[in-house]
Amino acid sequence: MKAKKFDHAFDSGLDVSNSLDLNNAKRVQQTPKRVNVDFPAWMVESLDREASKLGVTRQSIIKVWLAERLASTNTSSLSK
Repeated sequence: MKAKKFDHAFDSGLDVSNSLDLNNAKRVQQTPKRVNVDFPAWMVESLDREASKLGVTRQSIIKVWLAERLASTNTSSLSK
């Protein structure tokens, strides 16, 4: 399918998933990179409590909170 036809189909709300090679799809800027961070015990305990309340892992809550903070920081710096 040509790009113009694909764009038109997508913009019209049609299902274009059959035109995509999802086996080779990559998430841009989503390649994981491992980092080690030392937290004080009280912080780990607080993170674990919050993660437990939400039914997610400690790693998940850290990633979400950091992403939210970075997004708000980027938004704030763009408006200046």
